[in-house]
Amino acid sequence: MKVDVRAQGFELTNALAEHAQRRLHFALKHAAGQVQQVTVRLADINGPRGGIDKRCTVHLVLNGMPDIVAEDTEADMYIAINRAVDRVGRTALRRMH
Repeated sequence: MKVDVRAQGFELTNALAEHAQRRLHFALKHAAGQVQQVTVRLADINGPRGGIDKRCTVHLVLNGMPDIVAEDTEADMYIAINRAVDRVGRTALRRMH
């Protein structure tokens, strides 16, 4: 499964990209054969001002099914990734069964 991770408003670290990929592989292991494309967009909305401004948007394209998009905004990017990925995984599981 190919995962495209991109950052907007900050420098993407290897740790963040690897975390997103690891979480997606785990959350979508039941759907791996159906996944066409996964795109993860990470954004720091307020920049250095801080606050609850770390946004993760996950766009999942499955064979023969409507696309799934989940988004979460938190103060910590890792938490935003976890929550958005969990939503995408749960939605994919519901659609496949």
